[in-house]
Amino acid sequence: MPSVVGLLEQRELGARRRVDELREEADRIQSELAVAEREWKEWAIACSRVGEVLAPAGESGQDHAPAEGTASAAEEQTAKTSQVPDAAKTKSQVPMWREGLAWLVLSVDYQRILKVLADRARLRQGPLTCQEMAAAFGMDVVPARVEALRSKAKRLVARGWLAEQQPGRFMLAQDVAGPGGGS
Repeated sequence: MPSVVGLLEQRELGARRRVDELREEADRIQSELAVAEREWKEWAIACSRVGEVLAPAGESGQDHAPAEGTASAAEEQTAKTSQVPDAAKTKSQVPMWREGLAWLVLSVDYQRILKVLADRARLRQGPLTCQEMAAAFGMDVVPARVEALRSKAKRLVARGWLAEQQPGRFMLAQDVAGPGGGS
């Protein structure tokens, strides 16, 4: 008969995995939302510009008040969402890696993981485990800290920033370079 503690640990592990999955899905949706908002803003600006160009000559001097759905309205909406302080944002976004994407798009925690792995790659050292990363960051090597790092590292693997050739051992993905750029 399994122990009560063992059963509780199994349930806790299952719940933690579910939370990690939901966080990853929320991050993916946040990234897609940011791209969609940017695209919407660009189209709204394009519509506004075309409207200005096609406006009769007598109307060109008139003040163009922002209407709902125009570029100015899009800029106002973007300004409202970008004024949320970083501390109030619920999760960091980890975009899919693509050539030329700088590390600066990532939060400091993710940049720190990439930096330590880039240093190891530069020194031709092998991949790191999350326990080794925690020690390198000066953290207590306790399960909570290690699991938090593992969650971040797995998210970076899923987004193409890191590679996990052996289970639990992380390194920079093949084309990811130093902090200045993503290629």
